[in-house]
Amino acid sequence: MSRIAAVMDTLKQQGRKALIPYITGGDPAKDATVPMMHALVEAGADILEIGVPFSDPMADGPTIQLACERALAHGTSLRDVLAMVTEFRQQDSRTPVVLMGYLNPVEAMGYETFVASAKEAGVDGVLMVDLPPEEAEDIGGIFREAELDVIYLIAPTTTDARIASIAASGSGYVYYVSLKGVTGSAALDVDDVARNLTRIRQQVSLPVGVGFGIRDGATAAAVGAVADGVIVGSAIVNLIADHAGAPDKARQQVSTLVREMRQALDG
Repeated sequence: MSRIAAVMDTLKQQGRKALIPYITGGDPAKDATVPMMHALVEAGADILEIGVPFSDPMADGPTIQLACERALAHGTSLRDVLAMVTEFRQQDSRTPVVLMGYLNPVEAMGYETFVASAKEAGVDGVLMVDLPPEEAEDIGGIFREAELDVIYLIAPTTTDARIASIAASGSGYVYYVSLKGVTGSAALDVDDVARNLTRIRQQVSLPVGVGFGIRDGATAAAVGAVADGVIVGSAIVNLIADHAGAPDKARQQVSTLVREMRQALDG
């Protein structure tokens, strides 16, 4: 059983929901990422999503686009992000880590090299925004052999046929995008999320994490009432941006937000 599956299974047995925060690797500086990862876990995160900075993050809104720009300004590469996971694993062998990003850096490295390096670093899963299940048939075996979970996005507009394909190809959990649009959108309709999760669960047995529009304890609790986990990105990345020159302050502010969400989910 993978670390992701083990964590999700434990949470289900406890009647609790997964809290999955996202940060961009190397934002606002390379040496800020690993301390932030540890701070997130201490504040109550169950799984970490670490973004691999990319110059054209097409699915992301301004908040994460700017985070990628800040990271790239310091020369943060895919290899740097893998090194961050390696460093994180020196103190934390339990918390699952998912790399989230786009195919271009992975293709530049080579799939076999990337998978081997990710496994060695201690990565548990990957979410490549521009890798649909239809295109993953040729490379899916490489990830499966390395026991790396491949996590797919499902949107409100995803067809039942595509959901079935994702159910057959994905592992770990699926990421339900609660809103049409890019990351950082704010208008969250929990009733609509619940209706779509009912439809998704008719075909998907994996846990379903919901992202987009979760910004505080109240929205986390509302989504957690219908989902298996909540995924929080832009709200955290905004705090990091607000305190880009003061990493200790950034960690304090992010920890406060994540603790609020953890308490709301558990409450």
